[in-house]
Amino acid sequence: MKKKAIYDILINPMLVLVFMTTLAGFVLASSSVSADDSYVSTATIRVAESCSITSTLDIPHIALLPAGIYSGNYNSDGHDYRNGIGKTTIKAFCNDSAGFSIYAIGYTNDTFGNNTLIGPDNNTIVTGTGTSGETSNWAMKIGTVAGTYAPTLENGYGSFKAVPSTYDKIASFNSVTDLTNGSSITTTYAAYIASTQAPGTYNGKVKYTLVHPVDEAPLQPETTDPGKICYYANARTYEGTMGCQTVSTTATSATLLADNFSRSGYGFAGWSNKFDYATNPNQEGIKFYGPNEDITFTAGQYTGTNNGLSLYAIWVKSQGSLQDGSKVAELCGTGINALTTAPTNGTANLSSVSALTDQRDNNTYAIAKLADGKCWMIENLRLESTNSDNSTGNLAQGYGKSTTYGNFSGLADAESTGFTSTYTANSLYYSGTQEGTASIDIGTSNNPGYRMPRYNNINTFTRASSPTGNNNNMYSYGNYYTWHAAIADLTYNGTNNQSTTGTSLCPAGWHLPKGGNKSNEANNELWSLVVDGINGGTKPANYDSSTYPYYTGTPEGSDASNKLRAYPNNFLYSGLFTTSSAYSRGSNGLYWSSTANGNNSSYRLYLSSSGVHPGTNNNNKYYGLSIRCTASAGS
Repeated sequence: MKKKAIYDILINPMLVLVFMTTLAGFVLASSSVSADDSYVSTATIRVAESCSITSTLDIPHIALLPAGIYSGNYNSDGHDYRNGIGKTTIKAFCNDSAGFSIYAIGYTNDTFGNNTLIGPDNNTIVTGTGTSGETSNWAMKIGTVAGTYAPTLENGYGSFKAVPSTYDKIASFNSVTDLTNGSSITTTYAAYIASTQAPGTYNGKVKYTLVHPVDEAPLQPETTDPGKICYYANARTYEGTMGCQTVSTTATSATLLADNFSRSGYGFAGWSNKFDYATNPNQEGIKFYGPNEDITFTAGQYTGTNNGLSLYAIWVKSQGSLQDGSKVAELCGTGINALTTAPTNGTANLSSVSALTDQRDNNTYAIAKLADGKCWMIENLRLESTNSDNSTGNLAQGYGKSTTYGNFSGLADAESTGFTSTYTANSLYYSGTQEGTASIDIGTSNNPGYRMPRYNNINTFTRASSPTGNNNNMYSYGNYYTWHAAIADLTYNGTNNQSTTGTSLCPAGWHLPKGGNKSNEANNELWSLVVDGINGGTKPANYDSSTYPYYTGTPEGSDASNKLRAYPNNFLYSGLFTTSSAYSRGSNGLYWSSTANGNNSSYRLYLSSSGVHPGTNNNNKYYGLSIRCTASAGS
């Protein structure tokens, strides 16, 4: 996976605005020194990949009319005002071995592509070539500053050109390792003022963006038709497509769509209304949303003459392995590199999320430290079969070295076949082949051929062609697992009420959250997340009278449900599977806990628009439900 990052700087030809953003990735380098035949010393160092872009003002960006630039003439007093309205040196540094490029775009009024100067009463000076005539215009010219890392100009501006309305590459560089000198380019601004131009002060901006490696191009905002909420992958390399939701003129709310995109090596963390959230996460007006969050707005806000709402996928690059205990401890602990706990008031930003990759099948999942203080995977488990042998052990929770069935899910042994109840027959089953590939038939027969580790056919873990509603097949819904599959049950354990298993399909170091009824509240991790964490300890209205406490039809129930679906909790209305059909997609979310309710059923999290069962109610074990995993450290 190529490293990608964008760094932006704004230049206002009339009033300078400068900011610098620096991100760091890591490149691993190693060396070894041999002292003699019997001793080898090794050392590993980490070299930060760093990039930055700054500016120096050479000539003030000021153009006052009529005193500053005389209308109808470039040089009425003997001066060339094409060079006189501003000049800036931009210095860039980036030690990416693949080089980097700089792009420019008009950005007046903080609007991408706006390449005008705006003055009093909305008078404008549009961009042009800097030639004389009766039409006012302004333009820019790129030049180099001599230095070790002088740029290769892509356009060779020999004269002034229009400020671009789309991203235009103006320079490219090899890797720069000299932080003191860097690589520099100069930009000179010019203006021609027609005799009819109204006097006043005109202001505009140009945005310069550093992108690496050198062959990348910056992402740009999308234009969405009025009356629509549209979803964009916001990446150059990805899989999947998504359509748009239609918003009526009277609508005041909408449930956002689940994700149908994927990106190798990245976790999906939700939606943002800003495409450049990664480089400017604190910009004015930025919002982050969960994939099934309910949003509210005024009637007609996204219809009529208004633009629709464009939402962009939030991608988080993998920081390592889900099974790497030290990395999980680093992110989920309390040290300087730990994630911050995500607030529940909708203001969470990217400091709350990261991403890790499952060694078993190389699926990457976004993770976050949620309101209970624990790290959770904030995407549904998508594990099917795996090409990763578990011979080294500890790829799945509670399992060590595999002998016969090492190529499926990192588990150990085949289960017993001594079941009689049709309610328990849909449990984990291996086909008996060395690869451990399970049958994909669906049913409740006691025949071992029908025992399912997961529900998986054309109706489940498939990517929709271009979904426009939450009842479509969504990639982010993941797989659906029977309870015995979810707990990786090899011996049909955990049948007693309130008993909790110590094994699951979750990666090593992670586990299925615990559930249970009122008597087990203290051990119910789903209760801790929903009631104690998200809703601040507010208990359901019917808590004292119900055997299974839950929120339903109450204000706190509706609020808790939306907070579960909000960024970065990201629980989905993924529905469930029974026999051969999917149900309740787009209206209900159901997630297994590790706690049994007896022989035939187990506790689970349930959410709808009106309420939440926080791990306190149950489903038959042969139903196919979703899986979310939480980090085991500190549990």
